[in-house]
Amino acid sequence: MHEMSVALAVVDQVEEAAARAKDVTAVRSVRLQVGELAGVVPDALAFSFELACTGTLLEGAELITEAVPGRARCTPCAHEWAVGMPPRLTCPACGGTQTDLLAGRELQIVDVHWEDGLGPAHTPTREPISEER
Repeated sequence: MHEMSVALAVVDQVEEAAARAKDVTAVRSVRLQVGELAGVVPDALAFSFELACTGTLLEGAELITEAVPGRARCTPCAHEWAVGMPPRLTCPACGGTQTDLLAGRELQIVDVHWEDGLGPAHTPTREPISEER
């Protein structure tokens, strides 16, 4: 399952950040941006995340996902539109096929809330998740 590899990558990256921060006792929440075109099923990711967190510093952490809609721009006429699912990559204004995908493929950790020896802390993290992990 693709979502399990994504969940494991998130857990690994958060654990690495917690190790660098030192004295982290627990991770309370992880917020991810998930693009509409990233090929990730949110419910499957939530289920996988819970399993991947078992026995780690993240056990019991809440996964918060923010959906990022797909958007494209036509190179010839500069029209922008929501691509939807399945994605429409031809320009609805001029029918052009030279388009740039502006958003919708995101899959990144936006921030992490954890506790350390000094009490609750909030550590923003903007590390893209490698889809190759």
